[in-house]
Amino acid sequence: MSMPLRVGLVADNPNFPSEWDSVVAKTRIADELGYDSLWLGETWGYDLLTSLADLVRETKQIKLGAGIVNVFSRSPGVVAATAATLDERSGGRFLLGLGSSGPQVIEHWHGAAYHKPLRRIREYVEIVNMIMRREPLVYQGEIFHLERGFKLRFKPVRDHIPIYLASLGPKSITQAGEIADGILPTFWPISSIQSLRAALDAGSQTAGRPAGSVLIAPYITTALIADESQREMARMMARAPIAWYIGRMGTFYADMLRRNGYPMEVEAVLEGWTRGQESAVAAVTDRLLDDTAIIGTPAEVADTLRRWSALGVDQPLISMPPGDLVTTRALLGALRDALLR
Repeated sequence: MSMPLRVGLVADNPNFPSEWDSVVAKTRIADELGYDSLWLGETWGYDLLTSLADLVRETKQIKLGAGIVNVFSRSPGVVAATAATLDERSGGRFLLGLGSSGPQVIEHWHGAAYHKPLRRIREYVEIVNMIMRREPLVYQGEIFHLERGFKLRFKPVRDHIPIYLASLGPKSITQAGEIADGILPTFWPISSIQSLRAALDAGSQTAGRPAGSVLIAPYITTALIADESQREMARMMARAPIAWYIGRMGTFYADMLRRNGYPMEVEAVLEGWTRGQESAVAAVTDRLLDDTAIIGTPAEVADTLRRWSALGVDQPLISMPPGDLVTTRALLGALRDALLR
């Protein structure tokens, strides 16, 4: 049954086979219930694209998103061929998320130089699009120099796969407005979503594209609760990833939140980390939590998703519920029903 909002889910890409079996089973549940998309990330554990190949075979209608493939550890040719293959095997359900990651991961896990990430993303997108159109691959950029005119050796299901960019900084957001189909912001405050739309549309205008060309598909930390007794624990647990990203994931998220009205909160969380994780988590205020996360019963979450959609969120991507399969099915089913009312 089609839902009025294009609600997607973000699943963990875990580190143990038994947990991966649970991810697959929960994805099947989301597929059966009619959710729009399922997104997986990648760090230094399970390979993202191999994992998505598993999900292609286990689902029928849900879109499957790579969120995200970094542009340093695989060539654009490899990623384009993989994306075209997954799109074919899924019947046109693949979504490609691209981003630069950060210097720690790129240099100390992948062993590559973290050099000109914005320029690399732009050229990567252009090359992937050329490959999908089966154009002879002749390309002269700052990063990539391709001269032999290779073409993809099979005809893809689509000549364009939607590309979403993981953009947070002003320059990367403007670039996304120029070249992307969607954007995947994380912990972007809903109170600033209209400024994000304005920046994207300004970039689109520069490239001769109409306003609204880029879909806003934020990762939203979400806690679905069955009853009131779970609320305070859920709110405390939802504070943890915000504190982690501010203090332990480079400066990207801290800088973004400072620019969007939370300089004092960011400093409080960073100061809390000097005393440990518990203090950092406690420093996440209710105002910051409620502006970046959604916690509540299925009916409350549905109402908040409608409100955020009216403010400018095109494709909300919410957290897959933790716990066993029975609990997950009950919560996702209740949310689906609330969204259909």
